[in-house]
Amino acid sequence: MWEKLKTGSVWVVDFGGQYNQLIARRVREANVYCEIVPFQRCMERLTAAKSGDGKPQGVIFTGGPSSVYEAGAPGLPREFFETGIPTLGICYGAQLMAHTLGGQVVSPDFKEYGRVRLHIDDPYGAGLQESNREPGEDGTDIFPSELFYGISGEQYCWMSHTDYVAAAPEGFIVTAHTDNCPAAALEDRARRLYGVQFHPEVHHTPFGQQLLRNFLYRVCGLDGGWTMENFVREKIGEILATVGESRVLCALSGGVDSSVAAVLTHRAIGDNLTCIFVDHGLLRKDEGDQVMEVYGRQFNMDIRRVDAAGRFLKKLSGIEEPEQKRKIIGNEFIAVFEEEAKRLGAERGDFDYLLQGTIYPDVVESGGGGGGAAVIKSHHNVGGLPEEMDMKLLEPLRLLFKDEVRAVGEELGIAPELVWRQPFPGPGLAIRCLGAVTPEKLEIIRESDAILREEIDAYNEGLFALTGIRDYEGRGAAAGKRPGGAAIGEAPGIRLGRAASGEAPGIPVWQYFTVLPNIRSVGVMGDSRTYDYAVGIRAVTSVDGMTSDWARLPYEVLETIANRIVNEVGGVNRVLYDLTSKPPGTIEWE
Repeated sequence: MWEKLKTGSVWVVDFGGQYNQLIARRVREANVYCEIVPFQRCMERLTAAKSGDGKPQGVIFTGGPSSVYEAGAPGLPREFFETGIPTLGICYGAQLMAHTLGGQVVSPDFKEYGRVRLHIDDPYGAGLQESNREPGEDGTDIFPSELFYGISGEQYCWMSHTDYVAAAPEGFIVTAHTDNCPAAALEDRARRLYGVQFHPEVHHTPFGQQLLRNFLYRVCGLDGGWTMENFVREKIGEILATVGESRVLCALSGGVDSSVAAVLTHRAIGDNLTCIFVDHGLLRKDEGDQVMEVYGRQFNMDIRRVDAAGRFLKKLSGIEEPEQKRKIIGNEFIAVFEEEAKRLGAERGDFDYLLQGTIYPDVVESGGGGGGAAVIKSHHNVGGLPEEMDMKLLEPLRLLFKDEVRAVGEELGIAPELVWRQPFPGPGLAIRCLGAVTPEKLEIIRESDAILREEIDAYNEGLFALTGIRDYEGRGAAAGKRPGGAAIGEAPGIRLGRAASGEAPGIPVWQYFTVLPNIRSVGVMGDSRTYDYAVGIRAVTSVDGMTSDWARLPYEVLETIANRIVNEVGGVNRVLYDLTSKPPGTIEWE
């Protein structure tokens, strides 16, 4: 079935770099399937893989914070480089390759961080004879290094390193350098081994995606069959083959991930899917009714609403630690599903599968996808599951990034305003309420969030009237086209000129919500002293949440939002705006 799409896949071997997921996304954007493999498991998996069945057609080494000379530094044995698998090392990955094969890696006095001028060398002498030069895609002349095919001789790239390769191993030649890095790119064409000191995966390296495509297509010989159209077709067949005539219970929250998983599965098995929508009392304003309207009546799914608000609040009473909140909510979700499944099973027969909208970032951020990656947070559909369940898990989106999930939604015909709605965490408002969760705090978050969304929606409508570019909650796109990816510190989306309400440029906002930091401060309202809560606003630009930057909303918009929240939401006398990017922060506060 859909395993055919993974034939000739690429492994992104994780050495602890901050850009590991970004590299994987860039490979997927080139229509090549890849997965992140911890370096500790690389040789084990390679040994287990049969030729042509599970063996990658290409490998990319990520960067990492270590030095190759440190005790216990991540590494691979020399035998790996004798397998003949095309390999591209990035930053630490290039240093590891050079060091392992006999090159010299040093820590120079001058470090390189940020935007750096890159000089592409001509080691093959192609520039000496006009007849040996090939025209690139942009009309410039190029040198016959497969990695730099179609890329002109001088570019800017993004560097972030302490060590570098001072001397290439035997058999390698240097194909690029900077003023301070003698081997910014090197290759051994005979063994199909390539290394770059810079980061081609970030947008600050403008030619980076073309370089990655050169590696994937020219070096590895891949054909780019990984598309969401193919995924939908093959995955529907796989779900049907896996489930057969069994019955599936869907954990439908109304968010993008669970909704796409539900529609995809419903397309495969029809009425054998039953969706349970748990109204846990932690949703945004009027959201429960909207879920029932859209998926119950418009999509004609068998969806059952369970009012469990009191049950969840009782479980969360007095709980302040965020990881404990997530696990409680995760356990309670499963408990509700199992109870409802038994009740429905008595009426219509037992359920065999539990469908969840788990996606790849959930797995990686919960410690399941990288080389010893730290647990950033436990997602309710990954880290919070009880050890024993009566149903088997069905997770059709488990290997997709968020932007791929949205593309699948469009392939399935889900309306753009639903596919491109901003993300909402499974644990809901409980993790936007710092400290203990109470009905009073939830009401403050719910009402302030409704005001925030109303005003930003109005702002987006103003931008649309001014520019003709529509933004579906978090979607910055024109004429149905999705925006490009984003690197750290970069605001993605389309810069729209002057905003409708002021002088600041308008940038479509990907996600926006309010949080309650659980602090109170002194204020004055009328002639009286107040001691009320502060509300925080989080608004970010991003594509899939891997990285994000704070949204540069016009001051007039922020002023209107703050005034409305203070005047219309009881118990609030102060409004704060979060100016933190991801990293170092996360998008959610807990």
